[in-house]
Amino acid sequence: MSTFIAQQRSKEISIRKVLGASTSGLVHLLSKDFIKLVFYALVIAIPLSWWAMTKWLQSFAYRIELNLEVFLWAAIISLTIALLTVSFQSIRAAIANPVDSLRGE
Repeated sequence: MSTFIAQQRSKEISIRKVLGASTSGLVHLLSKDFIKLVFYALVIAIPLSWWAMTKWLQSFAYRIELNLEVFLWAAIISLTIALLTVSFQSIRAAIANPVDSLRGE
């Protein structure tokens, strides 16, 4: 999805780059939307998964208690993976030659 968005916004990125935007500014511009989406997904997924796991674990004779730490680690790992993936695609789009994407205009 990050590749698709970077390709769709390639002309916008190129125009911003020609007008003097820095690579870090462009990476921040593209990354913040994805981080918001991942955060919203975590807000929905953590309570649902806690509820589902609690219901499932009740059927066992020997069960464990779910700690908040498990969900925090899952959130940190998923945010890190999303940030690395989006940053890689954003950097690749930001260092591309703006002439190549603006040539069609």
